[in-house]
Amino acid sequence: MAGGKEIRTQISSIKNTQKITSAMEMVAASKMKKAQDRMMASRPYSEKIANVIGHLTHAHSEFEHPYMKASSNVKCVGIIVVSSDRGLCGGLNTNLFRTLLKTISNYQAQGVTVELCTIGKKATSFFKNTGLNIKSVLTDLGDTPQFDDMLGAIKVMLDAYDNGEIQQLSVAYNRFKNTMTQVPTVSQLVPMIASKVESMDYHWDYIYEPDAQEALSALLVRYIEALVYQGLVENIACEQSSRMIAMKSATDNAGDMVKDLELVYNKARQAAITQEISEIVGGAAAV
Repeated sequence: MAGGKEIRTQISSIKNTQKITSAMEMVAASKMKKAQDRMMASRPYSEKIANVIGHLTHAHSEFEHPYMKASSNVKCVGIIVVSSDRGLCGGLNTNLFRTLLKTISNYQAQGVTVELCTIGKKATSFFKNTGLNIKSVLTDLGDTPQFDDMLGAIKVMLDAYDNGEIQQLSVAYNRFKNTMTQVPTVSQLVPMIASKVESMDYHWDYIYEPDAQEALSALLVRYIEALVYQGLVENIACEQSSRMIAMKSATDNAGDMVKDLELVYNKARQAAITQEISEIVGGAAAV
């Protein structure tokens, strides 16, 4: 049977791949649950500190922190890009990069330059070929990143803001909505945008100890770090969800391919048997 051996080899190869993708699907499902728990555990803190900052932006303090003052002349902006270290997670990173490239194009159209801090190997490898300046790189954080691990990369960008090298700082990441939906998000960190906080019916002033400058400096830096960390854990939850879905799709597709190849193999085998019978019958008739 011509091609029969090749078809059997191909079927065997696809079945082996199917076993691998099925195992990766189960591993991703296990990690996804832990990543979601970690994400949900950190959300109350980030939401509460965002609520406090929302009140502060409306307060009339004797000290106005530089992070709360918008620059009238923006020449350079910084973006902290959060991606995964590994692939095989569908279009998760691609969708984020596509959204971010549109944002960068809008800045460049206005004559504003962009500098990046990349967290994750995928962002680093993608943006190093775009011609953009990458000020800091952070990779290999793993599935359980620690808060302190990313402080150095964030400080590089905050120092650039403090020194006037950039006039605006944002963070880009995938926000977890549900297992099937991950939303590419670009959020401005500094200068902080004053927005109405839900359930805030009035504004008030604060009494700062030891003084407004020291208290606000510590609080606002912690606020920025908390938002970036929340973006990081959200992105990890999105990564595991996207990988689980991608591996399930790959496993199902491999099963469909095996069925199709088995059908082709059976048809070819049946045709070969029919031909052999015809040759035997023809030979017997000739005798």
